[in-house]
Amino acid sequence: MRALLSVSDKSGLVPFAQGLAAAGVELVSTGGTARTLREAGLAVRDISELTGFPEMLDGRVKTLHPVVHGGLLARRDLPEHMEAIKAHNIGTIDLVVVNLYPFRETAAKPGVHPDEVIENIDIGGPSMLRSAAKNFESVWVIVDPSDYGRVLAHVDAGSDDAALRRLLAEKVYAHTSAYDAAIAQWFAQQRGEPFPDRYPLAFEKQQSLRYGENPQQRAAFYVEKPGTGLGALVQKGGKELSFNNLLDLEGALLALEPFGEQPACAIIKHTTPCGLATGSDALDAYRKALACDPVSAFGSVIAFSGPIDVAAAEAISSLFVECIVAPHFADEAVEILGRKKNLRVLEGRATWPANTMDLKRVRGGLLVQDRAPAPTDPQQWNVVTTRQPTGDEQRDLLFAWKAVASVKSNAIVLARGGATIGSGAGQMSRVDASFVAVHKATALGHTTQGAALGSDAFFPFRDGIDQAAAAGVTAIVQPGGSVRDEEVIAAANEHGMTMIFTGERLFRH
Repeated sequence: MRALLSVSDKSGLVPFAQGLAAAGVELVSTGGTARTLREAGLAVRDISELTGFPEMLDGRVKTLHPVVHGGLLARRDLPEHMEAIKAHNIGTIDLVVVNLYPFRETAAKPGVHPDEVIENIDIGGPSMLRSAAKNFESVWVIVDPSDYGRVLAHVDAGSDDAALRRLLAEKVYAHTSAYDAAIAQWFAQQRGEPFPDRYPLAFEKQQSLRYGENPQQRAAFYVEKPGTGLGALVQKGGKELSFNNLLDLEGALLALEPFGEQPACAIIKHTTPCGLATGSDALDAYRKALACDPVSAFGSVIAFSGPIDVAAAEAISSLFVECIVAPHFADEAVEILGRKKNLRVLEGRATWPANTMDLKRVRGGLLVQDRAPAPTDPQQWNVVTTRQPTGDEQRDLLFAWKAVASVKSNAIVLARGGATIGSGAGQMSRVDASFVAVHKATALGHTTQGAALGSDAFFPFRDGIDQAAAAGVTAIVQPGGSVRDEEVIAAANEHGMTMIFTGERLFRH
């Protein structure tokens, strides 16, 4: 039996190769892989010895040879194949271990030169993998070091497993497809094209999920790259995450993004905030966020922008919560939250990879857009009413504008003192969204007198302004841009309100 090993990721390589050698397998290798194996005391044949042709062009050409691909592709069950390779003095290769040049890692280096990235486009590796995988009935092919153990067990026992061989071939084609997708994405980025003619996608399964949005739906969680985004969060306790938990976690982190390092808390139900606040610390922000709508907060997902101490953990533990996520938890805080066995506690920062696009699946296709930018800087705002905002109103308007960005459209947010006090989300009309926000606030004992109102899009009619004024709202922030802007501005002036146009819409569908 002959094995060809050529890897960039050398984790687990030496013990695996030692196991192959102990089972009487001949080892053939290339470059740095051969050097690593020899340093471990293993006998290795260079690929050039096998092919009778030297490695050349700085290693660009070494395995692209009929001796290699003939040995991989020859079907053992076809006499004419076996006679053909024998006539050309080609021996079979029965096991291939290849993982590819680190293209994605190289491309992600800050300031890397394009020439270095291009040199990390593997050519021979994918070719060998595809040849071996095509002939999986006769050739073991490994692209993932986690498969070393189970393949070695079969080699040791002299046994076979057709289902495993087929699975390994499947993994090869998924791996090479993802590799090519990363290369295509890089080339598109080099020419500044976010929307190439073909949009390549590649995701790896992070985990299987118990079910999807409903128990009758199957589901799994995939990531662009292991250890990034939500996949970077470390679970400190509780049940496994569900499909809906992950959706709500994304909504919670989205709500916190505009507030940066400022202590903030977002309480999420069905991907939209039912409470959002800033505060002097985590506990203060939590209490203010919870006060917005403590009824809806039951069974929520809660996110914090800063660390969780004992006091915050004690307060949270009195509420039924599905998940809590924060950059850091004090050890005693983890112990306190861990008393609630089902509470999922997640630690870390889940950031978006650079140049990430927003993808939405539709029937038969995919919608691709830029990720929503951060809400506009107040320096670009335009006060369109006679009355200018006071200092307190200006602060509340800025908070309301940041808050409404994460609320489902049509969205209206009422805010005061760095906290939401009422929210109207996902309504079919803006006046309905205003009504719901006021109703929620007053039903829970909040006074709307002197509150600030944030709207994710313009008011198409003055009725929303009249309704806000009737509730005591004194300041409004909205994008502007309606054909009836003058009518809306006149209504605000009639009520003695101050109103700002940001020039930017914040729809979230």
